[in-house]
Amino acid sequence: MRQNPLEFLRLITTGRRSGQPREVELWFAQRDGCYYVIAEYYTAHWVQNLRADPRVHFSVKGAAFEGRARVVDASADAALNRDVQQLFREKYGWSDGLVVELCPAKTLPGCNN
Repeated sequence: MRQNPLEFLRLITTGRRSGQPREVELWFAQRDGCYYVIAEYYTAHWVQNLRADPRVHFSVKGAAFEGRARVVDASADAALNRDVQQLFREKYGWSDGLVVELCPAKTLPGCNN
């Protein structure tokens, strides 16, 4: 089933300096129980935040999750990186950037996403 390209994933990271929650809406793809987003810029604040603290909250399609994030190593995880980029090309017509994996550890009570 093809995903609706107008759907967004809401990602909440912890500010690496402030310690405060930081929220961003991102396009996403789903694969094998995890969600994937692509950062156009490696220096994006949300990427720096999750590198400092990989514990994240995110919501998508009315479901909320607590989980961990990691930057996908394009060399060590070449097949995963390639597959996610292909999913983005099919869904959004682009795939350039840094692939980030979000894996849910726990489903949280409902959200208004």
